[in-house]
Formats: sequence, C-alpha cells, structure tokens
Amino acid sequence: MDLPIDWTRATPPDAADIEAIARAAEAALPEPFRAHAAALALRVEDFALDDMLDDLGIEDPFELTGLYDGIPLTEKSVMDQPMGPDTIWLFRRAILDEWCQRGDIALADLVAHVYVHELAHHFGWSDDDIAAIDRWWE
Repeated sequence: MDLPIDWTRATPPDAADIEAIARAAEAALPEPFRAHAAALALRVEDFALDDMLDDLGIEDPFELTGLYDGIPLTEKSVMDQPMGPDTIWLFRRAILDEWCQRGDIALADLVAHVYVHELAHHFGWSDDDIAAIDRWWE
C-alpha cells in the first residue's frame, strides 16, 4: 500500500507546533491588531486547568479549546492593577480532538480560528459579536 504520508514516523503536533501555528496567525493579522496580539502572553497546554474549567462550569476538558484570561481593552482602566499579563490559552488536546472529529479543516486553520476567537475577547467582543462575523460552525 502506497500512503501519501509516511505515518510510521509521524507524531502528533506538540505544544511548540501549536504555538508556532498561532504565532503565524498572529503575524498575518493586520495592524493595529497585530501589535495588540503581540503584547499578550500565549500559553499552550494539553488541557485547561481544573480551576479554569470549574470557573466556566465545564466538566469535560475536551470542550474547551481556548481561553482569553485578562481584562478586555474595552474594560481596562489606568486604575487597574495588573495581576499578570493578559493571556491567550490554547488547549492542544482539545484542539486536536476537534480537528480529528471535524475532519474537514486543516489543523492550521483550526488553531488560527481558536487563537483569533480568543484575541477577539481581548478586544471586548462577546461570543455573539464574534459569531455575527465568523459563522465557523456552518
């Protein structure tokens, strides 16, 4: 059997691979979005931390592919005392699981979508605002 990819040596994308894809999506953003995105921390973990899931009322860690942790620009004040950098979290295993289940999208496109979705929260957009311009599920 002649396979198009040599799967005998293939390994799943690791955290560094997912981060590289997200950074490429960041680099492709138009200004001024790119500058704001570059100021955020980016963390890639296999799954969301238990306290994140608890705060969101999510039991299954495969249900959360990304999270924005910070104060949206529309709510920031000079009086705010930063507790740490605003952060976009990407959850590798949940992203890979969605990618496998969908089977209709490139991994880079999915990672970019999750990254940009979380970045939109940084700009103060609600999930409804994002859905109005990005009908991802269709």
